[in-house]
Amino acid sequence: MMDKDFYNEASAAKLGWTPGWFGENHFDDKLIKAIQKWQRKNGIKADGLCGPSTYRRIWTEREVEISDYRPQACRLNGGERKHIVHNGKFLEIDWNKVVLWDEPGGLGINRGNYYDNAGKSERKPLNFVNHWDVCLSAESCARVLNKRGISVHFCLDNDGTIYQILDTQHGAWHCSNRLGNQNSIGIEISNAYYPKYQPWYVKNGFGERPIVQNATVHGNKMPDFTDFYPIQLEALKKLWLALHLGLDIPLDYPKMDGKFCETVHKPSIQGKFRGFNNHYNYTKGKIDCAGLDLPVMLEEIKESLEQ
Repeated sequence: MMDKDFYNEASAAKLGWTPGWFGENHFDDKLIKAIQKWQRKNGIKADGLCGPSTYRRIWTEREVEISDYRPQACRLNGGERKHIVHNGKFLEIDWNKVVLWDEPGGLGINRGNYYDNAGKSERKPLNFVNHWDVCLSAESCARVLNKRGISVHFCLDNDGTIYQILDTQHGAWHCSNRLGNQNSIGIEISNAYYPKYQPWYVKNGFGERPIVQNATVHGNKMPDFTDFYPIQLEALKKLWLALHLGLDIPLDYPKMDGKFCETVHKPSIQGKFRGFNNHYNYTKGKIDCAGLDLPVMLEEIKESLEQ
């Protein structure tokens, strides 16, 4: 059995699964038997080896009802500890408003609207891209994305709820650049942008949004537009921190001549940038998220880590 133990350990290291996916704790004879049992149940040759075929099947099975596999302590405590998901694994996040795609009220992306990396070697995102959705809610944003045949990993609602709508193992279609899509994680932050929608926000109990004045992007001054709610910015920082700790995305931002780059950023376009950037860093055809002060927000995260 030792050869099979070694094979499964090597497979897990390469692909990112654990014995827990088959209900076991160690790479031993019990795991081999558990894999064989799962393979027989799913019509796969029962050799006890979690190779690419077996891994892809169990990965897809887990993805459909991912919240069932949350860490046991989280479920026993009523879900106080929240998690986001990367490659079928759970990363802890210090925010109490997180909804996964399979949970009640969850939002999702249709298959065919993203680079499907199920069962492939673990994806290692280099950066995180911020967008505003020009929609009134995360739900309407997810609906628009699916209608357009595009995707993103997270939606952030007006009340600070973070919806994970796609495992970050997949490559989402969101940043106007193929290398950017392949190397990044993306979020759509709910913000209708135009001040004319303020009455809607008031009517629906969110209150008026702050207004951004004198913002510039691509060297051009922008007209006044609605800003993010403070609770959205707090949620965003918690998500950035979770991805920094869980996936080693650096707490850095695009620079040009040593200053915050508020236009197209060559390293971002080339797929070389590591850190947190905005959609406008990829193309002059986009202006989101103008006014989002990445240097200040990232410095606040760094300070929180020192406390």
